[in-house]
Amino acid sequence: MTQKIVPNLWFNRNAGEAGGFYSAALPFTSAHVAMRYPDELPDFQKGLEGEPVVVDLDVAGFRITMINSDDTYRPTPAISFMLNFDPLLFDGDADAARAALDAGWSALTDGGEVLMPLGEYPFSPYYGWVQDRYGVSWQLMLTDPAGEPRPFVITQLLFSGDAQDKAGEATEFYTSLFDDAAFGTVMRYPEASGTAAAGSVMFGEFRVGDQWFSFMDSNVTHEFGFTPGVSLEIRCTGQAEVDHFWDALSAVPEAEQCGWLVDRYGVSWQVVPENMAELLAKPGAYQRMLGMKKLVIADF
Repeated sequence: MTQKIVPNLWFNRNAGEAGGFYSAALPFTSAHVAMRYPDELPDFQKGLEGEPVVVDLDVAGFRITMINSDDTYRPTPAISFMLNFDPLLFDGDADAARAALDAGWSALTDGGEVLMPLGEYPFSPYYGWVQDRYGVSWQLMLTDPAGEPRPFVITQLLFSGDAQDKAGEATEFYTSLFDDAAFGTVMRYPEASGTAAAGSVMFGEFRVGDQWFSFMDSNVTHEFGFTPGVSLEIRCTGQAEVDHFWDALSAVPEAEQCGWLVDRYGVSWQVVPENMAELLAKPGAYQRMLGMKKLVIADF
């Protein structure tokens, strides 16, 4: 799968440990250290010299980047990951798919918090939502193999609080930025439901290339919202593409740093060159990057 957007998760000095945990907890999953901190670091990163800075998680071909940092941020359920346990992934064996779901659920709930208990719901015969010990949220669902195929991992955005009822507007904006984006199913609330207004999004899907996302407006009040604890990294082919996404998305000037930005809906993004590892391998490049807001390839 070509993956234009890579979710990034913020960890408090334990991304390496988390990589091992997820590799054992989830099927089709492996982790490896992609980058380490240099020997010379600014004061706020002292103590991380030589430690992993990026751990890449591969979940059935879907890439998630784990950032090894401090306790400044923590993931929230505003951006979660739906895991589709389709029997077709298990040689058509529905019992094997359910057993793999149960095993994943048991691992993720150990030290975590159940947000929706595992069981039968109107939209699924077997589903549960959990926030694991690291704060990362997962939705596990047994999928009907007769339905329209979807990948094992789908990133989901939940709009609530300051972003309440803006799911449709936000995703219209996001899809307008990509040449190969399109909507799938979109279902709306026919009448007001809790915090969700009539006409807001009950459930929707869009894709960028063959990478799928789902989105919804919450119909209950939540204490959490979007934070840099989960950011969406766009990998750009050159400076013109970096400029395109940066100029369109950035809406909070004080949040701009090292390629990071926050958009008008509160979602954090990273707009980076696709050869970022190569650029950072240049002598002094890491220190130069710390002085940038928008990343300028020629300045590395």
